[in-house]
Amino acid sequence: MAEDLNYYSTLIAVADDCPVDAAEVPKPRGGRPTVAVLQYELISGAPYGLTQEDVLFETWLRRQDPPPRDLSEQRRAELRKEFFSRSQACLRASPLPKKHGWGLLFDRDGRIALCPMESEEYRRLVEGQAGGTGGSGPGDSGPGDSGTGGDGVRVLKAMRSRRS
Repeated sequence: MAEDLNYYSTLIAVADDCPVDAAEVPKPRGGRPTVAVLQYELISGAPYGLTQEDVLFETWLRRQDPPPRDLSEQRRAELRKEFFSRSQACLRASPLPKKHGWGLLFDRDGRIALCPMESEEYRRLVEGQAGGTGGSGPGDSGPGDSGTGGDGVRVLKAMRSRRS
């Protein structure tokens, strides 16, 4: 894993086509936890405790059938290296900001917390957006896709679920 895939001082805002008006806790489907459920549990269980890389890897690991139990640190490190040797979608593609109304707020150390779209903090960050761009995360964002919000936090929209 040569390159850093984490975001820093960034809010991934809900997608423009998010179907809810307020954040909702995702529910399992078919008796199994979905990607949204696993990501919600990981992030809400440790606010500002995990990075994007941690969440992506742990979500993948827990979705394995059966999920590996009692992995040694060495085996976990090998699996993580193998996982990140392939291209991975970032959390802008997560169902949390796309469908469930959760902003993903990254601190200056790249650690994530959930930020409900109806919260004052979310509104302040999104409305404080100044329209500039910065180099706070992986990949390139399209025009009008990012800006600097309140508190010097870069604001990026989650990816849309549907094409416009």
